[in-house]
Amino acid sequence: MKNRQWSRFYQRLQSGQLLVLSFFFTIAAGSVLLWLPWSVKGEGIHYIDALFTATSAVCVTGLSTVDTGTTFTLFGKLVLLGLIQVGGLGIMTFSVLMFLTVGRLPALRDRWLVENMYSQEGRIQVLNLVRTIFAFTFIAEALGAVGLFVGWFRSGMPLAKALWYGVFHSVSAFCNAGFAFFPNNFENYVGDWWINLSTCSLIISGGIGFSVLYELFDRYILRCRRRLSLHTRLVLYTTLFLLAVGALGFYVLEVDNTLLGMGPDKCFMASLFQSTTARTAGFNTIRISALSNGTLLIIILLMFIGASPGSCGGGVRTTSLALLVIFFVNRVKGSLRTNIFGRTVPEETIGKVVMVILLGVLAVVGITLLLLLTQGQQILYPRHRDLFLGYLFECVSALGTVGLSMGVTSSLNHLGKLLIVALMFVGRVGLVTLAYGMVRPGKRISIEYGSEDVMI
Repeated sequence: MKNRQWSRFYQRLQSGQLLVLSFFFTIAAGSVLLWLPWSVKGEGIHYIDALFTATSAVCVTGLSTVDTGTTFTLFGKLVLLGLIQVGGLGIMTFSVLMFLTVGRLPALRDRWLVENMYSQEGRIQVLNLVRTIFAFTFIAEALGAVGLFVGWFRSGMPLAKALWYGVFHSVSAFCNAGFAFFPNNFENYVGDWWINLSTCSLIISGGIGFSVLYELFDRYILRCRRRLSLHTRLVLYTTLFLLAVGALGFYVLEVDNTLLGMGPDKCFMASLFQSTTARTAGFNTIRISALSNGTLLIIILLMFIGASPGSCGGGVRTTSLALLVIFFVNRVKGSLRTNIFGRTVPEETIGKVVMVILLGVLAVVGITLLLLLTQGQQILYPRHRDLFLGYLFECVSALGTVGLSMGVTSSLNHLGKLLIVALMFVGRVGLVTLAYGMVRPGKRISIEYGSEDVMI
């Protein structure tokens, strides 16, 4: 009887509700596991900190109120690794794989959800897609682990430790999580080409989107596809543009600040690394709190944009930025349609872009305001005013599921931590769920009244 009631409840759930509940229960289970005595060294941690860490792991953010390397035991770190992997690839993707493993077909709704998560037109066959995703993930993380292992072993780290660190940080980088075992993140390896290039390659691979990787594999390896889709071309061009502009901007603004005294190779690597990680990965080789205001503004913009659709990253997505710019250019030219590469983008898609960006802005502004009202009541206003940039940076980092911080995370009170938890959840699930709700076919009501102009 209970099974029948549960089945009816499950069938009544909409796809967006199912996605939210799957993330919610995974976070709840992960927080309990991280709170257990054998997960934490010493006297343990408060449950709020366990919840914060679990949310950050499942939402692949990387923000943490405790030091990951010294706080958790091996069991706790393995739990954290599992949460990062599940959250990065998507819980529904794992559920489809579980059905395939036992020789059963997943529910049609689950297959539809996975198809629309990783394909702009739902045209990729879901069973092949899931197999490809897991195969590519395993290969990429294995190669990344080897690269990181070589880097750390060359730097003098013991063999077993270098291997374990390579595996953990490879998964963390590919899933764009940003969790690191080092108290100062990757600052000690600012000039290590092995570690920097391995990490950057993993971040880009995990943040470019599985549908893009699927198309590139079909086009250039299997030779099955004649041309790349508009989505893939926009993602590739926008990603390259953001990487180049971010690295150049970082170098120009920091050459007389945090990069002062470094050689050309270190300056190049530090600039490229921060430009890559700022869009949802969360690692850093330069101390974030030491950056200039101009650099922090560039990083905030990169964090808000985030990674590409159907990837392990967050943010409002690279395609949203591309379509917004294309929309603006077409309107300046006097075109009533949004045209690019010989294709016209539907007006409905432009409307979704505007809605997602506006919701992202409202979420950041709202939570930043709440943090300013609820944190640091004992601090005098001139000093309290200085925290504004730190809280804004923290909120954009949480919404974009990035993980970079100016150092205010651990100083938040319980309410502040819960606000950031909510923002990380919205950044990973809320905006995506909204997109699913708009993509899902249904009844459309179009009412047009008499027109009347408004002054602008």
